[in-house]
Amino acid sequence: MGRLSAAADDDMDRETRGRLLGRLARLLGQSARRAGASGFARGRWLADLLLAAAPHIPIRDLETLSAHHHGLTGEALADSVVKVASNATTAVGAAGGALAAVEFAAPPMLLTAPAQLAAETLVVAAIEVKMIAELHAVYEVRVQGSGSVRGAAFVTSWARQRGVNPMEAGSLTSALGTAAKSALRKRMLKTFGRHLTTFGPFLTGAAAGAALNRAATRRLGDVIRHDLRGRDPRDLPKLLPKNAR
Repeated sequence: MGRLSAAADDDMDRETRGRLLGRLARLLGQSARRAGASGFARGRWLADLLLAAAPHIPIRDLETLSAHHHGLTGEALADSVVKVASNATTAVGAAGGALAAVEFAAPPMLLTAPAQLAAETLVVAAIEVKMIAELHAVYEVRVQGSGSVRGAAFVTSWARQRGVNPMEAGSLTSALGTAAKSALRKRMLKTFGRHLTTFGPFLTGAAAGAALNRAATRRLGDVIRHDLRGRDPRDLPKLLPKNAR
């Protein structure tokens, strides 16, 4: 899922993102057929794809983030991280709507609609997972472990719309529990449903998709920030198990 992790890049211009979205949709068409209707309808296929891509999403540490955001720190940096992520998901919604407008002009292409919606859903989820991970860096909430462990933790955070609590039993593992898997599947299906708006006639879908994505990403950023502010990061290192520091 290299293309999916690459699509989480918040510096990507709209034209490049649109091309990548189209390529990803074509790849997902083949994968969706293998997953079958049941796996698609229950959200299992989408959840598995996001989990597979999560360890490869590029996450910047606090120093790199601050430098990238013109030296900002603290709440100003968190504001900027959320703004950039919401701009990126806005671009995904606009690009998806533009692709849908083209498809309505060429009816045979409508067969690719489910794959395009899946591509939009996964790219938006990847961007938001990246945002969540980088907000943890801003608030100095350290999530230690391998790429798979960190990826699973941030995907679970995205699904539950809560910050990662490294002190919670089972929060740092590459294998999601039953409740976390269920939350992830429901969240994927909810996001997938939101992207149905991109299939409005002409370019109305692009406007609707862009607006809904922007609002949802901003709201998620606010929720995660509120949760992370409730912890004192100075207490984390001494409370974490030695093998997790």
